Amino acid sequence: MNRKLQQILLFPFALIYGFIIRIRNFLFDTGIIKSSSFDLPVISVGNITVGGTGKTPHTEYLVNLLKKDYNVAVLSRGYKRKTRDFNIVEADSDVYTSGDEPLQIKYKHPELTVAVDRNRVHGINEILTRKPHSDIILLDDAFQHRYIEAGLSILLIDYNRLITDDYLLPAGRLREHRSSIKRADIVLITKSPPDLSPINMKDTSKKIPLSDVQYLFYTCIDYDMPKNIFEPSKPGPGMDQVSEGMKNVLLVTGIADPLPLINYLRKYDLEITHLKYPDHHNYTDKDCSRIISRYNSLPLNERCLITTEKDAIRLRDKLSEKDFSDNSLFYISIKVVFLNNNASEFNKYILNYVGKNTRNS
Repeated sequence: MNRKLQQILLFPFALIYGFIIRIRNFLFDTGIIKSSSFDLPVISVGNITVGGTGKTPHTEYLVNLLKKDYNVAVLSRGYKRKTRDFNIVEADSDVYTSGDEPLQIKYKHPELTVAVDRNRVHGINEILTRKPHSDIILLDDAFQHRYIEAGLSILLIDYNRLITDDYLLPAGRLREHRSSIKRADIVLITKSPPDLSPINMKDTSKKIPLSDVQYLFYTCIDYDMPKNIFEPSKPGPGMDQVSEGMKNVLLVTGIADPLPLINYLRKYDLEITHLKYPDHHNYTDKDCSRIISRYNSLPLNERCLITTEKDAIRLRDKLSEKDFSDNSLFYISIKVVFLNNNASEFNKYILNYVGKNTRNS
């Protein structure tokens, strides 16, 4: 069905959904429904659209910024996990009890407290009970979770899918009205082109309705070197090495938008076979058999499998090294880079907020 026609047909349902969301926000704004606050810094990272805007790499950016001086705890709902209650995520936990993104954060930062709970208020109280030395709570994907009054709210907007060009669910991808942007302290335009010109940046900024007390930054994605899925600590090949000796790539993705990764790999003139799965996909034995079969169909000694870091978390326990004779299975992680050298300004804002609101300040 034509996308425009689909939007027209779904527009009445979007009106109903929007009316419900307005009532909900009104009840929170007027205090009829209470929000809980806490006596330590609580930073929320979220969006107002469905699909990936880069919440996890931006959360990890905050982790790296803060963990040297503070005991950081990350709380997520653990999307697509099979359990619902509070759970402390350990490095050897599985995705079914933890969710892939919390497990990814814990795997990379084992010293952190990482927890999951659908009820974020209950989750914070549990963290403070079980981990009383926690200094900061980072809330992953919590912009709509208004039962908590975050001390600092960071809203992410995908440069390629600006909210000004979108509609409310189910006609579009917006979880709530564009006007909800007013609740954010900081707005990050994510997945921006690394070479975004000042003119394009200025034009984009005009589309984002901000007040004088809100801050706007632009970030882009940078890709790390490939790492072995089964031995992440072992140095992997550089992309030049991949392009010279492993040109036939089986790309396996279960993320919202794999196009940026595909475009990155295409720069190296690779022959790409892409197995695309839904975001947060739980790989089945049938999926793994298909992956193995596709991999083995590629030319021996000229092939490799590449996946995302999030997919590696889910695939590591499902695949076996013995099924891949050359063991050329890699994942590529991503990191956040601020445009216009604005990282220092962003960092200063975050550190000032945390410094003024820590319990021992």
